[in-house]
Amino acid sequence: MKPKHKIAAGRWLCAILVCWLGVAYSAQVVQGVSKSEIDIGTIQDLSGPMSVFGKQLRNGLKMRAEEINDQGGVNGRRLKLFIEDSSNDPKRAALAAERLALTDHVFAILAHMGAAQNLAAMPVEFKHNVINFLPLSATPEVYEPPSRLKMAFWPSYSDQVRTAIPYLVGQKKLQRVCLLYEDDAFGEEVLRGTQAALRSLNLGLVEKASFRSGETNFAPQIAKLRLASCELVVLATVVSETVAAVGEARKDGFNPDFVGTSALYSAVVHTVGGKAMDGLYGVHTVSQPYADDASKLVRDWTAAYRVRFHEDPGVFAVYGYAIMDLFAKAAAKAGPSLTVARFNAAMEATTFPRDMFGSPEFHITATDRLGSRKVRISQIINSKWVPVSTLLDPPPG
Repeated sequence: MKPKHKIAAGRWLCAILVCWLGVAYSAQVVQGVSKSEIDIGTIQDLSGPMSVFGKQLRNGLKMRAEEINDQGGVNGRRLKLFIEDSSNDPKRAALAAERLALTDHVFAILAHMGAAQNLAAMPVEFKHNVINFLPLSATPEVYEPPSRLKMAFWPSYSDQVRTAIPYLVGQKKLQRVCLLYEDDAFGEEVLRGTQAALRSLNLGLVEKASFRSGETNFAPQIAKLRLASCELVVLATVVSETVAAVGEARKDGFNPDFVGTSALYSAVVHTVGGKAMDGLYGVHTVSQPYADDASKLVRDWTAAYRVRFHEDPGVFAVYGYAIMDLFAKAAAKAGPSLTVARFNAAMEATTFPRDMFGSPEFHITATDRLGSRKVRISQIINSKWVPVSTLLDPPPG
């Protein structure tokens, strides 16, 4: 029979060994991070009404990931991108997030497009400690309340119009401001931002006209706004609605200034809408690339994209490319032992500079998860988006 002190010592030794092994194991096992790979996901509309943009986002993400992997990866790890199709359906987005978290074990989900889709997917992501990284949504919920699993780069639609309206009213000496908006959460947010901007200018909203999702006949709304002699019409519309509404106004001989949020800023507007879209203003962060861009870097990137995907890139391809680039830079700064905590520390310790596409500087903190509130205003001139402002901060408030 062994002495009691030797048994006690043996138990202590076993306890220490088990504890040490547990710590060592937990230090090694981080979801989505192995010795050779970092697994990341994206959820896009690849088969629904926004698929033209979802496919561009996917392509931009893939292009930058392939370049990084060809250069040796991130701290010796390859980026492996898992892609899910939501078909623009929030329920499918939540199921896609579940698959990415539980089957593919991703570290983060990048560039997920859509407010309703993100609101459906985020609870699933956060339950499994997965970062929602720079979603394509301007709803404040993607950065408020602050969370170490939230990181965003699009300012709210409210802030976008709060910035654009004073700029255009001041530049063009306008007085009669009106609103065309979808009767949903997006439209309500633009309405709030418009009212706030006008209060700051001591102006009132002259007229507003609403529409329902899927509406294609804007003749009644345009007639209402024309009767009010609107000089500036703020648009809470996406691409197809913008083309229909502005096209109806031009056909009717009604030519106020129109301005919309990042939800309509796309080359598809002038490609589909043609010359009728000339004069339209849009708020944005990064800029639409063109083959004849003034920047050689952008021209070369556009050419490389066309070789890779056999089509011209749109701004959503730029979003995907830039988001993947920023993720990789932060993961590299986090060091070889990548964890959610170290990734957050790297993000919060770094101010990421403007890139070749004109994006603002990006920096988040523990209490502010929106990387930048700066936006730029562009106008369609001769069927191309042309910047007409520098990067602008929203007014206080």
